[in-house]
Amino acid sequence: MTARLGLRATALGYLTLLLVVPVGMVFWRAFEHGFGAAWNAVTTPDALHALQLTLLMVAVAVPLNTVFGIAAALLLVRRRFRGKPILEAFIDLPFAVSPVVVGLALVLVYGRVGWFGNWLSEHGIQVIFSTWGMILATIFITLPFVVREVAPVLREIGTEQEEAARTLGASPWQTFSRITLPAIRWGVGYGVVLTTARAIGEFGAVSVVSGHLVGQTETLTLFVQDRFERFDLAGAYAASVVLAAIALSTVAVMTLLQKRRGA
Repeated sequence: MTARLGLRATALGYLTLLLVVPVGMVFWRAFEHGFGAAWNAVTTPDALHALQLTLLMVAVAVPLNTVFGIAAALLLVRRRFRGKPILEAFIDLPFAVSPVVVGLALVLVYGRVGWFGNWLSEHGIQVIFSTWGMILATIFITLPFVVREVAPVLREIGTEQEEAARTLGASPWQTFSRITLPAIRWGVGYGVVLTTARAIGEFGAVSVVSGHLVGQTETLTLFVQDRFERFDLAGAYAASVVLAAIALSTVAVMTLLQKRRGA
C-alpha cells in the first residue's frame, strides 16, 4: 500500500512539475494584467489572421487525411499486395522524421531552386512561403494519425459482417457505409481529434516553409514566437493561452471518445 501511494505521488509530482506548473504559469502571466489586456492582445488584426490561417490549415488537412486514412487503413488491413511493408513505412515516416527536415525537403522540391520550382514559377504558382506550402507541410505531418487509429479497429471487427452483407447482395458502397463505417467510427473520431491537435500545434515544418510574413503566413504558433521575440510578452502569453485552451479541449474530447469507445 505504501509503495503504491509513493508511486502515485511520484507520478503526480512529475506531471505537476512538467505540465501543470508551466501551463499554469502561462495562464497566470496572460491574465496578470486583467482579462481585458489579454483579450486585446489576441484580437489584433495580426493575431486574428494567425488564428484564421491556423483554422484554414485544419479545415483542409483534417478532411483530406481522414479520407486518406480510412482508405489506407482498408487497403492495409483488407488487402494483400506487394510492397505493403513499404507503404506502411511511408505512412509512419512523419513519426520518424523531424518536422524541420520535412520543411527543408518541401523547400528542396517546391522552392525556386527545387525540382519543380522553375515549372511552378513559370505558371505563376508559389508553394513555398505561401499558405499552400504551409497546408502541404501540415498534411504531411498529420498523415499517419487516422490510419493508425482505424487499422487496429478494422483488425478487431474482422470481416464476417462485411462478407454477410456482400452475400445478401449489398454493393461495396452499401457495405462500407452501413457496416464498416459505423464499426470504425470511434477510431475515425479519435484519429480526427489527434490530427486536429497536431495540425493546430505544428511549428517546425510550417516555420520553414512559411517565411514568417506577419499578417500573411503566420499561424498561431508562429505568432507566439514572433510576439515573444519582439518582447510583446502579453501577446505571446495570450496567444499561448488560446493554444493551451485548444489543447485542453482536445484532451477532453479524447477522454470522452475513449469512454464511449470502451462502453
